[in-house]
Amino acid sequence: MIDAGERKALVELGGLLRASEYAFTTITPLSHQRVCARQSPAQPTLRDVFGWSHSFRETDLSQDVFATLNKAGAAERAGERFRSKVRYSTLGDQLFVHSAFPTEEADAVFFGPDTYRFARTIRSVDLGNLADRPLILDVGAGTGAGGLYAARILRHRSPQIVLSDINERALQFSAVNAALNKVTNVSFVNSDLYAEIDGSFDLIISNPPYLVDARTRTYRHGGGEFGSGLSLRILQEGVPRLSRGGLLVLYTGTAIVRGVDPFRDAVLGLLQADSVSLTYEEIDPDVFGEELEVSPYDRADRIAVVAVVVRKL
Repeated sequence: MIDAGERKALVELGGLLRASEYAFTTITPLSHQRVCARQSPAQPTLRDVFGWSHSFRETDLSQDVFATLNKAGAAERAGERFRSKVRYSTLGDQLFVHSAFPTEEADAVFFGPDTYRFARTIRSVDLGNLADRPLILDVGAGTGAGGLYAARILRHRSPQIVLSDINERALQFSAVNAALNKVTNVSFVNSDLYAEIDGSFDLIISNPPYLVDARTRTYRHGGGEFGSGLSLRILQEGVPRLSRGGLLVLYTGTAIVRGVDPFRDAVLGLLQADSVSLTYEEIDPDVFGEELEVSPYDRADRIAVVAVVVRKL
C-alpha cells in the first residue's frame, strides 16, 4: 500500500511532469506491448519512463524527478537500471497517475482507451438540470478519472464528489489524482458498489470492468456469463440511490451473440418497472477483438461498448 508520504511524493512528481509540459495518451495493453517490443530508447525521455514504462538509468532523469520518484517508493530496480512503478496519463488538461505497464497485479489500477471514451460519454450527457452543489458518485472509480473529470465539467456548480472502489490501491491513486488536479470536496470510500455508501445522489457514473477475466483481476473481471454482472448490479442497485431528476451514466461493454445484445435485453427487463427514462447507445462496435479467440467470447460476433443513461422521473 501507499503511505501518506508516498502519496504526497506522487503529487509532487505529477507537478514536476506537468511543469515540463509532459503529455501521454495511454493505449490498449496489446498496442502498448507492440510499441514496447521495438528497440528501447538509448536515452529515455519522460514519456518513455512515465508513459511507456521503459527502464532507465538514474542519470536519465533530472535529480529532482528521480529523488521524488524514489521518495514515492516507485523507483523499482531492474538489474543495473530502474523502472517506474507508476505511469502518468493526460486527459484534457488533467493528469492521472496509475499502474505501470504491464498491469498484471490483482490490484492494478488501469487507465486507457475506455477512460477516454468514458470521459467523452460524460461530456456528451446533458447535465444542465443538475442543481448547484450536486452530489456525484463514481462507482468503481479506479483512478478517479470519471468523477474528477465530471468535477472539472461542473466546477462552476461546486460539486461534491464521492469516489468509491473495492480496491484500496485505486482509492489511494484517486486521492493523489484529486490533489494533483486540485479537485476539492472529494471523499473516498472502500465499498463493494453501494454497500458502504449512504444517501442519494444527483449523478452516479461508472465505468466498471466488463470482461470475463480468467485471473479475475479486479479492474478487468465483470462477472456473469459475458462479463456484464457488475454492470447490471450497478443499474439495479443504483437507480434507488438517485435523487428525483438524478442521472445514472454507465459506460460498459457487451458481447453481441448471433446479432443479439443480451445486455441490452437484460437492462430493458431490469428497469421496465422503474419510473425512469432510458437511453442506450452503442459507442464503438468492436473492441478487444483478441478476446474473440477464447471462451466465452468464441461464441460472440463482437464486443461492443455502450452508454446507458438513466434519469429518475
